[in-house]
Amino acid sequence: MDFAGMQSLTLLDFPGKVACILFVRGCNLRCPFCHNASLVRPGAENAISDADVLSFLKKRQGLLDGVVISGGEPLMYPELLPFLQKVRELGYAIKVDTNGTNPDLLKKLIGEDLADYVAMDIKNSPAFYSATCGLSKVPIGDIDQSREFLMSGTVDYEFRTTAVKGLHTKESIAELSCWIAGAKRYFLQGFKDSGDLLSPANLSAFSEDEMTALLEIAKVHIPTAQLRGI
Repeated sequence: MDFAGMQSLTLLDFPGKVACILFVRGCNLRCPFCHNASLVRPGAENAISDADVLSFLKKRQGLLDGVVISGGEPLMYPELLPFLQKVRELGYAIKVDTNGTNPDLLKKLIGEDLADYVAMDIKNSPAFYSATCGLSKVPIGDIDQSREFLMSGTVDYEFRTTAVKGLHTKESIAELSCWIAGAKRYFLQGFKDSGDLLSPANLSAFSEDEMTALLEIAKVHIPTAQLRGI
């Protein structure tokens, strides 16, 4: 694996668990609002070896309940599965963050019982996915497969959208929420400039009142929708 960073403790990122977060380097999307821009492109700088990660996890047995695999995009790496098998053997619950572009690996991951919770980013409504992801062509069919698979209830999950002024509108949130109507959990997240954005030009945050208005639109199709990070 190409791990570029680790947060040794989080009480927020894995529902009901005391966990650590492992950050994978590399992503197949180029979302301009990405707050981990330094992780987007593969590289050897500050790499953390699998052995070092597993050594850390062995020492934290009994203190941590879970491990979050984030990024970057973890499902770019087929070797994620054998690594997670080792994590599972240490007794940890596993949460995986993904953009949903690799439904085959996602299904295999769940089929082999290597994830207890999946958080999938829903970047925007299908019509606006390309602009939101910074690519001329986005594998929306693969993303839709991942969406459908998670909504089938095979594994516990959430969908989440970082709402960014300049990329999202009331109309796009309405179309997005219709696309994932009935989702078990859906979070609208507030955009924050981390200082490590991929392409910060012309991006800004919605106000709290504007986010509340977007939430009410989403709730038409997803009554359980909530705001996060506001």
